[in-house]
Order: sequence, then structure tokens, then C-alpha cells
Amino acid sequence: MRFSLPRFRVQSIPAVILAVVASTFFVGFGGGVVFPILPNLGAVLGISAFMVGLILSANRWARLVASAPAGALVDRYGTRKPFIYGLLVEGIATFGYVAALLMPSPERVAPIAHALPDGRVGPITVGFDQWFFLLGGVVAPETWFLLARVLWGLGSAAVFATAYTIAADVSDEHSRGTNMGIVRGGVLLGFPAGLVLGGVASSLAGEVIAFALAAAFALVASGVAFVLVPETHVTEGGSRAVKPWEIETSIPAVTVGLVNFGLMFAYLGALFATLVLFLDERALSLFGLDPQGTSGVFMAGTVIAAGVAMMVGGRVSDKRGSRVPVLLLFLGLSFAGFLLLARTSSIVDLVVACLFIGAGQGGTSGPMMALLADLTPDERMGRASGTNNVFGDIGGGLGPMVSLPLIELVGFTPVYVVCAFIPMIAGVVLLVGVHRETGTFYPGRAFAD
Repeated sequence: MRFSLPRFRVQSIPAVILAVVASTFFVGFGGGVVFPILPNLGAVLGISAFMVGLILSANRWARLVASAPAGALVDRYGTRKPFIYGLLVEGIATFGYVAALLMPSPERVAPIAHALPDGRVGPITVGFDQWFFLLGGVVAPETWFLLARVLWGLGSAAVFATAYTIAADVSDEHSRGTNMGIVRGGVLLGFPAGLVLGGVASSLAGEVIAFALAAAFALVASGVAFVLVPETHVTEGGSRAVKPWEIETSIPAVTVGLVNFGLMFAYLGALFATLVLFLDERALSLFGLDPQGTSGVFMAGTVIAAGVAMMVGGRVSDKRGSRVPVLLLFLGLSFAGFLLLARTSSIVDLVVACLFIGAGQGGTSGPMMALLADLTPDERMGRASGTNNVFGDIGGGLGPMVSLPLIELVGFTPVYVVCAFIPMIAGVVLLVGVHRETGTFYPGRAFAD
């Protein structure tokens, strides 16, 4: 029996899929740039480990509230406007990182405040530059970071709900896995660029330049979407009866959401929030970079591996009789990667571990979203995507808040070992949910049809 890798034909990919990938690539810079910088910046700003974790996860907590309404609005109004506006909000939010570093500290504000006549503050006695300094004294840097991450989360809720719905709209059971994998990979492709940008640019030119570059690219993304992304979702007669508070709670949506919860907790929530600290403790460095730069390169490597595995996994699941075996294979790969990470003591071990973890997470994501689309009616796909994002955001939001304090208490190895078993538990949840919905552990690709 011969085995050959799936062939990808660019001409077979719908143009709208490529447009979505281009838009999400540019906006992804802002999502990745903060991870290599903020954990170490916390010491400089005097921010506790808990506050750093809260800032890193704030976008996911905001998206937790916004994802379900965003999915319902997509089913009601369509995909184009929410996608464009979501990208624009993410671009504006990225400038909040710049404001967080440019705003002066309260110590620099105090002399100006004391110099004001009669202690009064008003537009006549206070110039623009003084207002700038006074505002910096009132709003601490960590507050700016927190507000920016919240705003980013609101924008990304609309982007994620629309991106996956667009892929479902233009696919059938023979192309759904491939298109979902491409879009899912495209959503993350800008993220590794942001990781490298954040780590390397901050090392060479400073944090402000790194954040400013990410903000500029994020604004370009909304322009790309405005020009290239058409409407795909609203049919004649529409779905105007859909309410913003309607949430998809079907077995497929909840099952896929729980799997996404586990993956995001371990991958984005735990690994990404702790890798820079892990490298510093183990004294591991790549190309002479400091822990920020090295972590940016490694996190980018995991996301690149994830992006490739998403497309390969999605394509293979289109060719197989069922998507479930492909999902179980990549969940096992993630398990092996975290076990290796727990015992890593060299750069070579770390490279292999990160590639396994990235490929395991990515290879699961494409077929998993395709499975959700297989088992969900077209007119409910926006809400199903929103439910999936809610679960993923809970996992990604809890990860930093749990992992960072735990590592201070018990160290890296126990935390990473626990993360290794999360994909295995997710596999059991997947099998139980799929069997309950379809009556079989291995439903075919066209089950819903």
C-alpha cells in the first residue's frame, strides 16, 4: 500500500478564502506581539505574575462575552460587515499597547500637577502636553494594556465567527476540511510573525517600535478585507428572526467546544504564557537572543507547524471516510509534545517538543471545525462557531491565570505533565459526543447531508 501526501491546488481554493487568509494574516501581528514582551516587561512595570496573566488572557475573557452574540449576528446580518469592523477594532486596540508604554508614570506627573495655579485643572491652565502627563498619572500602564486586550477581544470575536462561517458557506463535504484548515491556519499565520516581531524588534529597537509596527499592519488588514471580502452568508429571505442572545447548545457544538477548551488551555493559555520564563530558568538561547527573542522564535515555530498541520489534517480528513481518526492522531501528537517539553534540557529537545505541540494543536483544529460544519445546518453555523470560540476562550483565558501562579509554586515540569494529559481527555470527550449525536464513533463526512 502506497501513501502519498495530499496535493494542494491553489486554483481550487475559493478566492474569498484567500482574501480571508490575507486579512487575518495582517491582523494576527497584534495578537502575537504581546506574548514575548509582556512577561518580562511585567518586572519592569512592577506588575505581578497574576496581573500579567490577566492581561494576556483579557482578550479571551472579552471574547467569551462577545463570541456568542457575534455568531448570532452573523447568522442574522451576514459576514462582510462584522468581519471588516472586527478587523478595524483589532487595529485600533493594538495602538493601546503603544499608549501603555508612552504614557508617563505617576512620578513624572507629580511635579506638573503641583505646578498648576491654585491646584486647578482646566483647559485654560493646562496644555495638551500637561493633559497627556496627567492622564498617564491617572491611568497606570497595566490599565492601558488591559483595556487594549479587552478591545482586541471584542474585535476578534467578530473576526473568528465570520471567518469560519465564510469557509463553511463556500464549502461542501468534499472540500470542507481543506477550506477550514486553510482559514484556521490563516487566522494563525500572522500570529507567528507577531511573535517574531515582538521578540526580535523589542530586542533590537525597543517595545514601542514593536507595538507600533503591529498596529500599522493590523489597520492594513481591515483595508484588505474591505476591498476583497464579499458577502457569503445571508440568503434571500434572510435570518432576521435570529436574536443576538441566541446561543448554539447542540451536542456537536458543545463537544467540539470542549475539545477546543482543552487545546487552548494547554497551548495558548499555558505554553505561550510561560515559555519565556521557562527559557530563562533553563538558560536556553537561540542565535544569541535573550529569552524574549528566543521565545518569540519558538512560539512562531509552533504556530507555523500548527498552520501546516491544519491544512494537511483538513485535506486528509476530506479524503478519509471519517474525520475522527485524524483528530485522535493529532491529539496524541500534542500529548507526546508536552511530555517531551516537561523533560526538556536542550535546544534540540525544545525544538521537537514545540513542533509536536504545534502540529498536534493545528492538525486537530482544521478537521474539528470541518466536523462541526458537517453536523451543523448552514443557517446555524455562525452561532455554532460562536459557541466553539466561547469554549476556546475560556480555556485560553484560564491558562495564564492558572499556569503562571502554579509554576511559581511547583515549577514547570508538573504543570507541563498535566497539560500533556489534557489532549487525551479531549479525545475521550470527542468520542463520547460524536457517538451520542450520530450513533457511531466514526461518522462519515457527509453525515449531516
